[in-house]
Amino acid sequence: MTSTDLETMHGLTPVIDALPGECVPYYLASGEGLRFETGGQLWTVIARGVDTGGLFDAAYILGPRGASSPYHSLPDHQRSYFVVDGSVQVWLSHETQILVAGDSVHVPPGEPVAYRMLSHRTRLLFYSASAGALDALVESDYGVENHVYSAHEQVDQPLLSTGAQQYELPQLEVTDSWDIALPSAHDAYFLREGGGEHRGWPDAVNSYLARGQNTGSRYFAVETLAAPQPYIIQHFHRQHTENFLCLSGRVWLWVNGKELLLTPGDFLHAPAGTIHSFAIGAHNTKMLGLLTSDIFEPFFDVTGVPTNDRVYTEGLIDPSVIFGGIEANPDLDLVVVGGPPERHRAPGI
Repeated sequence: MTSTDLETMHGLTPVIDALPGECVPYYLASGEGLRFETGGQLWTVIARGVDTGGLFDAAYILGPRGASSPYHSLPDHQRSYFVVDGSVQVWLSHETQILVAGDSVHVPPGEPVAYRMLSHRTRLLFYSASAGALDALVESDYGVENHVYSAHEQVDQPLLSTGAQQYELPQLEVTDSWDIALPSAHDAYFLREGGGEHRGWPDAVNSYLARGQNTGSRYFAVETLAAPQPYIIQHFHRQHTENFLCLSGRVWLWVNGKELLLTPGDFLHAPAGTIHSFAIGAHNTKMLGLLTSDIFEPFFDVTGVPTNDRVYTEGLIDPSVIFGGIEANPDLDLVVVGGPPERHRAPGI
């Protein structure tokens, strides 16, 4: 970004509870966004290409037991589905598994996938890069005002993305394998709660759920499980976008001088150039970071300590490890602009 572009981005107050229609910082409370009902499921779109500079689009999918998506592939999109609530059966070309909250599945371009929800009020987070997978839905006549799917049963088929190819569902037996390791190649894979690659921070553990090698370098996903802790240093990134989703607990965010609170289901989009910081506001808070591209991925390797622990140990590492890692790696796409901000909102909580 040019100096002028950076200065402009630094000065933008985040848009609140609306998709902005341009690539600027914005915040959506849980349930907010553009909502569409198709195939008995409520899709709440929280990011479109027009909001993200064409980098990605994303949506929450909420549905009842029995709601499903047909077996299909998309030729140009890397996709990840994160189970937020409930349970769901997912089919890939080689395997089918039943997933519950905390599990995920990652699908390369051209790889077929299908799912069927197994419990009422199952909710998935859908993330796709590059953008465009949701265009057909956003341009459809399925828009609704409600924040939950209809109580009566719907039998129509869900609307698929333009260019989707459908297949016959493979006859596979459900496996109970406990997939906890990331593949070394750009393959489709399931990942169970507690899986991935873990890096310890003070009072926190960061877990890679997807690395660039798994997504064709389009994005990486990291889950942070943490105890209460103050704001980190104020900083921005020149070359990548960062997205914050609160899965449990509370996350405070400082975004271009505005303080925001994320509770479960809330989302914040911070494009390149956004000055930001975050603080953890509750025990056992879980935050999902989705960052595109994967240029910032080494940050968690050089600032953390490899661990096999799946929960944080309070005071796990010396904080100097973080700062030493930053100082020793000047090419992290990290520009520090100030110390940690002060909490202004509800400082006693």
